[in-house]
Amino acid sequence: MMKYRLGIDVGGTNTDGVLLDRNMNVIQSLKTPTTNDVETGIYNTINQLIQNSDVEIQNIEYAMLGTTQCTNAIVERKRLNKIAVIRIGAPAGLAIKPLTGVPDDLRAILDNHTHLVEGGHEFNGQQISALNEDKIREISGTLKGKVDSIAVTSIFSPVNKDHENRAAEILNEVMGEDVAISLSSEVGSIGLLERENATILNASIINVAKATAEGFENALKNNGANAKIFFCQNDGTLMSKDYTLKYPILTVACGPTNSLRGASFLTNNKDAIIVDVGGTTTDIGVLVKGFPRQSSIAVDLGGVRTNFRMPDINSIGLGGGTVIRLNENEFSIGPDSVGHKIHDEAMIFGGNTLTATDVAVGLGKVTLGDPEKVNHLDKELLSKVYKRMVEMVEEAVDKIKTSSNDIPVILVGGGSILLPANIEGATKVFQPENGGVANAIGSAISQISGEIEKIFAINKENRQEVLNNAKELAINEAIEAGADSKKIEIVDLEDIPLAYLPGDATRVKVKAAGDLAVNS
Repeated sequence: MMKYRLGIDVGGTNTDGVLLDRNMNVIQSLKTPTTNDVETGIYNTINQLIQNSDVEIQNIEYAMLGTTQCTNAIVERKRLNKIAVIRIGAPAGLAIKPLTGVPDDLRAILDNHTHLVEGGHEFNGQQISALNEDKIREISGTLKGKVDSIAVTSIFSPVNKDHENRAAEILNEVMGEDVAISLSSEVGSIGLLERENATILNASIINVAKATAEGFENALKNNGANAKIFFCQNDGTLMSKDYTLKYPILTVACGPTNSLRGASFLTNNKDAIIVDVGGTTTDIGVLVKGFPRQSSIAVDLGGVRTNFRMPDINSIGLGGGTVIRLNENEFSIGPDSVGHKIHDEAMIFGGNTLTATDVAVGLGKVTLGDPEKVNHLDKELLSKVYKRMVEMVEEAVDKIKTSSNDIPVILVGGGSILLPANIEGATKVFQPENGGVANAIGSAISQISGEIEKIFAINKENRQEVLNNAKELAINEAIEAGADSKKIEIVDLEDIPLAYLPGDATRVKVKAAGDLAVNS
């Protein structure tokens, strides 16, 4: 009996869905409008996929979801948890208070229960001062019934997380197991303030993640599916529901990542630049060995500086619905867009707004809607607009490259039909079939990963032994998350000497990834 995979990607405009068989062939794909509540939009997508194919719903073995819900909650300041912030680092870490630099509107929501406690470690794992367990117990009592999520951060906890783990034990003991606890050693990397911010944001979106996960489960159940579900994270791999509810921050930016992974799969390219053209923006990212290149700098999320892993994405204000303004022989492109209203407002569909899609149709680049509705426009001026649109993409591609060499470029996304087959700086331009739903395909084909980032004392004698141990830790993380132990490989390894710290301190970061462990 043939088994299938279902991939869903919930975007701001459309919810994309795709069905793959066990051989990873695309059986069916479609786009449906995104709804205000996650469940309805996903239900509609699943329902239509089944109706349009010959697949029996009970034969869907795995269902994967990529979603922007957690990102939107942070950006829009909506549906956030009631949280408490505990920093373990007194007296060493009192100079800068938690949430310093966070935008005022977000701090007003999150900064109601902030506590500083004695404890923390040095870079080499030695204790700065003992953890004040009595203070943690006292704080637990005052927070009981007032918050439903807690962010705990300790100095250098990625090196030694004993104080964070002990604090979590006390919090659970006093407040009960229902209170969600986010530990910074499991969320961010080295750098106290950015790691603390990432942990605070993680704690604030637990409820949003829970609602999204339950909506996905209900949409499947109400369609009659009994699939095993997974959620997409922003490194191009999957996590279980339990893992997602513990680390929802890892879903942030999974949409562009899914597009990169889907583009890689559709073209069999492991190293390329991906141009994902949507309705409002074009996202450009880089594939390295089949996975998105990670950002090497601290990332702002909703105005908050964080250091958890994020894909390196360059976004520009150009998409299918981008508004084009003409004024005699001059023009402007965006950055505003008609977005999901393109079928009502674009000229080729009978509307009154000139969009990037209208320009492409008017020049005969694309066959869509009613071309006669844009025949009256000055073709010479439209050509200038189109040329500038292409230049915007070429400039964005050039900015994200790390060398002057040309590299393959893959065009995906619903708006990719607007772009030409030749782009400056590309050895070859790929426009794959099913590229319009590359994000959903990326969701469906995702693997399971495990990642560690720690500071080790490395010298010439122990270097290989330390790196091998780090690899083993990452592989075990992947297996624990659900990967097949026989199909795991190391996909990324970094070791960077930290010259500002004594004792041969070296930051080691390793990621392992493998296929889902499946039952035959």
